[in-house]
Amino acid sequence: MLFDFERDFAGSLRCIPMIARQKLDIVGIKLSLRQWSRFTREERGQLADLPCEIVSEQATYRALVAHLIATRSDEPLRQLATRGLEAWRDAGRMPDAVKTQALADGIAPPTAAQWATLLPLQRFALVKLARSKHENENFVPAMREFGLLHDAGAFSSPTAVSRAHTRLPN
Repeated sequence: MLFDFERDFAGSLRCIPMIARQKLDIVGIKLSLRQWSRFTREERGQLADLPCEIVSEQATYRALVAHLIATRSDEPLRQLATRGLEAWRDAGRMPDAVKTQALADGIAPPTAAQWATLLPLQRFALVKLARSKHENENFVPAMREFGLLHDAGAFSSPTAVSRAHTRLPN
C-alpha cells in the first residue's frame, strides 16, 4: 500500500513507506532507516502488509519488529521518544501542524469536513509530513493526491484515494 507521492522513494521499499511508519508509531517503535535497510525485501514487505489494528495484531507486529531488529541490526530497539503523535486518529479535529504546514506552503489547509472524510492513513501521512523536518516537500503532493487541492481537478477524484490502497509490489 503506497501513496503516489511516495512511490519514487518508497516503491522499492528502500525507504519506510507511510503504511509501515504508521504501524511502527502505533506499536511505539522508532525504527531508523539504517535498521530498515538491514531487513530483507520480503521482511520490509511483510512489515508494510501485516495488520496492526487490534491489540493482538499490534503485539504480533511489535514482536516481529523487535525480532528483526535483534537479528538483523547492530542497533537496539528504541521506543518512540514522544507519544501523543496520534492526532491523526481524531477525524473530528485537525492538528495545528497540518494547518501550519499548509499555510507555510501557501495552500489552504483542509477544511474540517475534508479532514473528517480522510482515511486514517491519509490523516497519518499529512500529520507525519507536516512534522517531518526533511520530507515537507511531499506535503503538497500528498494534499493533491488526497483531493484536498481544488485547483488541480484531476487530483480531486476518488481514484486518487483508491490508488493509495493497492497492495505493495512483490
